[in-house]
Amino acid sequence: MRATIGCVLTLTLMVFTARAQGQQQTLDIYIVDVEGGKATVFVSPSGESVLVDTGSPGDRDVERIMAAVTDAGLEQIDYLISTHYHGDHIGGLQELAKRIPIRHFLDHGPTVEEQEHVEGFQEAYASLYGKAKHTVVTPGDTVPVAGLEWRIVTAAGKTLQDPLSGAGQPNPYCDDFEPRENTGDPENGQSVGSVVAYGEFRLIDLGDLLWNNERDLMCPTNPIGTVDLYLTSHHGLDQSGSAVLVHALQPRVAITQNGTRKGAAEQTFRILHASPGLEDLWQLHWSHTGGIEYNPAGAFIANVEEPAALATILTTPPPPPGAPRRGRRGPGHTGPAHWIKVSAHADGTFTVTNSRNDFSKTYPSRSRDREQNP
Repeated sequence: MRATIGCVLTLTLMVFTARAQGQQQTLDIYIVDVEGGKATVFVSPSGESVLVDTGSPGDRDVERIMAAVTDAGLEQIDYLISTHYHGDHIGGLQELAKRIPIRHFLDHGPTVEEQEHVEGFQEAYASLYGKAKHTVVTPGDTVPVAGLEWRIVTAAGKTLQDPLSGAGQPNPYCDDFEPRENTGDPENGQSVGSVVAYGEFRLIDLGDLLWNNERDLMCPTNPIGTVDLYLTSHHGLDQSGSAVLVHALQPRVAITQNGTRKGAAEQTFRILHASPGLEDLWQLHWSHTGGIEYNPAGAFIANVEEPAALATILTTPPPPPGAPRRGRRGPGHTGPAHWIKVSAHADGTFTVTNSRNDFSKTYPSRSRDREQNP
């Protein structure tokens, strides 16, 4: 009898150990190249998934999202957050829904823009979420992803009022903030923004939140605290990414979801490089506006131009003052598209990997870094 019980306990322990060894121990994040749009796949240690935005219409971006989904071993999207209703953020949703089940749709509610294509999208969108779950989120809400603390901090032009744990100190950068006239589309300011924590690791993703909205979130006190990873707002365009946000967050790493000619503006580079504690900047594309002055080393860029095209860019003098500005969005690059992947551990350590060249860099947890460099 004792021998039988012993065998059962041994087998149970073996099964438990095998499951524990097979369970994912990291939060994995795929920053997908959708040519200056946005699509980010989160896979929690529990195996649950969150997709933030779906890129532009057509097959191209959906194929790229599905490549990341396949790499992650996902069979469904548990939560889809649509930050706002612009084509480079929600364009791929209908096609994606044909490829993989989406269980729960989250958004900020009705659009504030009267555009024919948005109205058409919302009719189709309603038919999709009518077959699943649908939640209109507000600041302070949580997304119940097992193993993560996922907090909504902006939505529908509103911002988080009660600070996150450990935050709420005065923001010294508020005194120098200069408001700007909003020259962009008002829907950007409605963006659903999230702070995601896995143990000691924290990141922030604010969609296309605008310059003045950042002040509303971060002043007079900082309700967020600091973060390890900042997914650069609004593709790095100069309509977002103020010092009142970036410098107060003190990110260790920033990743810009830019295109070949969209985003990663000169002002954005300057604010990022001046941010206290920033160690590295990673990008989905070489920035034409950044040039050799601001772009990071090639190892940190997921998609680069062909050598001949890049040589032309580097040797072409800048336009004279007053010359017409180049278009914000250029054609998508041809050839394979590469993502940037982040794998974060509960102790705050995280690794960023460029899928183009397999270059990776590991950033120790803030507490461990302080122990090693007192």
